Amino acid sequence: MLKVHSYESMGTFDGPGLRLVVFLQGCNFACLYCANPDTITTKGGTPTDIEEIVGMAISQKAFFGKKGGVTISGGEPTLQAKWLIPLFKRLKEEGINTCIDSNGSFLNDDVKELLKYVDLVLLDIKHIDDDQHRKVTKQSNRKTLEFADYLKNNNIKVWLRYVLVPGLTNQDEWLAKLGQHFKDYPNIERLEILPYHTLGKHKYEHLNMKYELEGIPENTKEQLKHAKELLKPFFKKVVVN
Repeated sequence: MLKVHSYESMGTFDGPGLRLVVFLQGCNFACLYCANPDTITTKGGTPTDIEEIVGMAISQKAFFGKKGGVTISGGEPTLQAKWLIPLFKRLKEEGINTCIDSNGSFLNDDVKELLKYVDLVLLDIKHIDDDQHRKVTKQSNRKTLEFADYLKNNNIKVWLRYVLVPGLTNQDEWLAKLGQHFKDYPNIERLEILPYHTLGKHKYEHLNMKYELEGIPENTKEQLKHAKELLKPFFKKVVVN
């Protein structure tokens, strides 16, 4: 049984085409800008049989077209890799495109088996510098970079995702290092710049949690354009999502 937090039908920002997005409960990161802090705890969530999700996917398959499918997000989906394996096997049997959105911090045997049935990994790079990564997530980025190497060595398709937070992740120095690190990964199809937003701020108040980025402004158009232009030489495609 998977512990599911919520669903989004006809999602357009979590992989190619129209997608059924399944958000799982539980995450090992505590990102300062997390828009869904209620998914961090491993407690809660709705125990869900995989056939329920398969049934939802089949019912929406007509809308997926050639590119769409199912994206498993979180939280951190690889925390539940053991239970995702049979789900992804079933989705592949039904001819449904599969995608996971992951911070890349787990790479055990279950995750490696799961990746055999994944068409695309949305790999969230929180920060290229380890010290800054710890500041953003309270965790090292070492395992994420090792995960990225595993994906490269096994030719698994990747879309990198990077949240651009003014004063925290948008400095030219770090963006250039990000590009330099990943420029020779042939399996990376694109880099998605995700603008920082405060849409989840009210959830922190509801959960009696402190919002650590109070007062940080959302990105200007100029900041997003500048980051895109700086990163374009390093990747096949750079988009602002």
